[in-house]
Amino acid sequence: MCKWTPPVLRLRPDLVLDAVPSAGRFLPGATSFCVACFTLLLVAGTVLGECPLGGQGGPGHETLPGLAGGTNCSWTLERHTRSYNHLEGDVRLRRLYSANKFFLCIDKTGKVDGTRRKNYADSLMEIRSVSVGVVAIKSVSTALYLAMSKRGTLFGSVKYSSNCKFKERIEENGYNTYASLRWKHGGRQMFVSLNGRGKPRRGHKARRRHPSTHFLPMLPS
Repeated sequence: MCKWTPPVLRLRPDLVLDAVPSAGRFLPGATSFCVACFTLLLVAGTVLGECPLGGQGGPGHETLPGLAGGTNCSWTLERHTRSYNHLEGDVRLRRLYSANKFFLCIDKTGKVDGTRRKNYADSLMEIRSVSVGVVAIKSVSTALYLAMSKRGTLFGSVKYSSNCKFKERIEENGYNTYASLRWKHGGRQMFVSLNGRGKPRRGHKARRRHPSTHFLPMLPS
């Protein structure tokens, strides 16, 4: 006996598309629905002269060219900018309290010392950020800048110079360290430091992890 096999209908894609009405060629799936919504938003923004996804670019935004030709629309992408504590031009009034329990001060003769007097006038400092992570420290009462010489000696300077720039770093214990930006000793950084008697130490004798180099910037009371 012969087994009958139904014929297979082979259709050409172009004939199928021509046979199906244009409105029903594509099923309204989730993807096409999202595309349709986006298109409506883009058209609405073009007509109103505004960006459909909101707003003009500003700080912390990246502006991308509009997709629609002949429009001024732009997209803005929120960017999680890294927060810096030391921005150029930032000015803080602080008293630098060392881990050895002394306040850093600069007297009118330019002598750098430590005092236990909390509200001593010469200990109030203006800490100004000159670049990211780099500060200049100036006594408010004497108007002298904290400076470090090539030999690591601290002194008060009438004029601001490269000797007055210090790298400010927040350590793991919450205290700050201040290292000379200009000078190093044997390739190692030299730090602002007050010993256990409140006297300044030579920069090359101080180490980052030593308590004598740790200062807590305190708000004036």
